[in-house]
Amino acid sequence: MMPANTSQLDMVMLAIWAAIFLFLAYKFVQAICLVPTKSAYVVERLGKYRCTLDPGFHMLLPFIDRVAFILDLKEETIDVPPQECFSKDEVNVEVDGVIYIQVVDSLKASYGITDYRFAAMQLAQTTTRSIIGTLDLDRTFEERDIISAKVVDVLDKAGESWGICVHRYEIKNITPPLTVKNAMELQVNAERERRAILAKSLGDKASRINRSEGLMTEMINISEGEKQRRINAAEGKSAEILAIAKATGDSISKIASAIEQPGGQQAINMQLSEQYLQQLSGLSQKNRKVILPANLLDFDQWLATININSK
Repeated sequence: MMPANTSQLDMVMLAIWAAIFLFLAYKFVQAICLVPTKSAYVVERLGKYRCTLDPGFHMLLPFIDRVAFILDLKEETIDVPPQECFSKDEVNVEVDGVIYIQVVDSLKASYGITDYRFAAMQLAQTTTRSIIGTLDLDRTFEERDIISAKVVDVLDKAGESWGICVHRYEIKNITPPLTVKNAMELQVNAERERRAILAKSLGDKASRINRSEGLMTEMINISEGEKQRRINAAEGKSAEILAIAKATGDSISKIASAIEQPGGQQAINMQLSEQYLQQLSGLSQKNRKVILPANLLDFDQWLATININSK
């Protein structure tokens, strides 16, 4: 019986030593740290902060060092759940949003606060409620950027002690009650109709102005054309009168020159006598009374009657 008991005891001891060896091997393997990019490992030695491991290969002391916190240094988003807020005009609205944060100091993020994500979300909610409480309902929709900027400012100041940086905060939805939403839709429709009527009236006004300007331009063009026509007619008439006067003057000059020639006076007297006789014949045909000289054969007396001297 003794050899059998000894064999069993040896197997138990062997199993114990194997378990111890595997445990030690596991601890040595666990002491090897491969830190990925954009990550930080906070190491504690015997429960006290020792160092922060940067990306790369690191070897820790088994049973003495341990990785207490593993932090992601990339920018991350945190959804802020919907919450009820009261505006300045006592309207209950539901607001939700999203925060964009990043760990910039791993030591403060590990020991400065228990959970920086939860703390940032709670601070964003309380800050949003306080800001919306100072605004009317209409302004909450118009000033989202201002609300976001104020929330980021408050979170950034608190984040200095938490080791985080808040890049931005965006409001996703502002949901008013159903009754207020219906009233706002009616208001929007009324405003849209008002703008449509205003645009139509402005278009009609512009159309009338354009038509009146077109008529004015047409009348001006017509008057300018009439003015130019009259100017051209007057200039033509003037040129005609000048031409007639010039021709008359030339003819008179030629007649005067002809009279000065030998026999010119007699030719003029003869032509005037002929014209006088033609006038007399015309008057007689019209049954008019004609006064004749006593002696029809005295040609000089005829000429004296029409004030022409034959000599």
